[in-house]
Amino acid sequence: MRLFVAALEPSSNLHLRNLKKELLQDYEIIGVCDSDIGNPIFLPSDFSIMGFVDVGRKILFFKKALKILSIEAAKSDKILLMDSSSFNIRLAKLIREINPNIEIMYYILPQVWAWKPWRATLIESLCDKLACIWKFELDYYKSKARYMGHPLLDIYKEEHVYNKDSRIFVFMPGSRKSEIKRLMVEYRILANMLLDMFKDCKLRIIIPEKFKDSNMEVYGNLDNFEICFSTQEGLSNAHFAFVCAGTATLEASLMGIPFVLVYKAKWIDYIIAKIFVRLKYVGLANIIYQAMQGGDMKRVGRDDLHLHDELLQSDCKAEKMLAAYRNFDYDKYFNNIHTLRKYLGHGSAKNVAKWLEER
Repeated sequence: MRLFVAALEPSSNLHLRNLKKELLQDYEIIGVCDSDIGNPIFLPSDFSIMGFVDVGRKILFFKKALKILSIEAAKSDKILLMDSSSFNIRLAKLIREINPNIEIMYYILPQVWAWKPWRATLIESLCDKLACIWKFELDYYKSKARYMGHPLLDIYKEEHVYNKDSRIFVFMPGSRKSEIKRLMVEYRILANMLLDMFKDCKLRIIIPEKFKDSNMEVYGNLDNFEICFSTQEGLSNAHFAFVCAGTATLEASLMGIPFVLVYKAKWIDYIIAKIFVRLKYVGLANIIYQAMQGGDMKRVGRDDLHLHDELLQSDCKAEKMLAAYRNFDYDKYFNNIHTLRKYLGHGSAKNVAKWLEER
């Protein structure tokens, strides 16, 4: 059996590894994935971009990749698309033109609840199986969507006990060079503030595995930091974390680590995002927190309720990060992260694998 996958993001490949373990058949896996998972036609790193401006620079490559991948996908027995909606929706259209009868599953669906909700109808017309990782996504689809569980619960299976006496402060500057450069300036200022406040504190920085043997220069001087290459290990036993927006915010919540979300994009990217993305809060833990309250699921991310602070753009300053730490509402946070885990329920890998293999 030949399984075509389009997993362009590092996080998608992490979840794809867990999914592969649950598959009952041996598949020849091709498409876009890390080389330890299958036989990729392209690697995820080939598609690495940051922001709307970077897309324009690689548009010719994307067109060429779409053509090559759609032809190979159409020859496969099954199709699995993961995340990366701008690319994968176009890929699904091309595959349907070549082979209208091939089965397509979409796992880690486009965030139609954040922007372009009309895409839900398009996605449902192109795909046969929609594997949801958020319960509130079901409100956007008519008949092809099922809630599978959340992939992070395949990794963070147990709650951690918070160590209030720990003096480990964790810094997560993201996984893209432009993100890292912007945040490290403020992180260094904040690090010096914390060292002045707590003489016995430890500063730990989490660096993606892909930077382990090269590209470390983007971080600058790290003499004050203990370096860790694993999110799970890096957050372990932490007192507080300063987390770049993304999946890591939900990881911190599942591990029971208090944190503030910090993010600073290029201004042109931020302005474009503000025009199209109708969200008041961008942190996944905040979005789930709103979903847990019930009511209109199509207002998730748009209400004022929030579990943790978010410091974006001009608010992303060391002084405000320190203030967010000092004013953190621990009672509210710990009372709700237990409910958050129950709301998500369970991991998704086993359910997705079973549904993928069903005829």
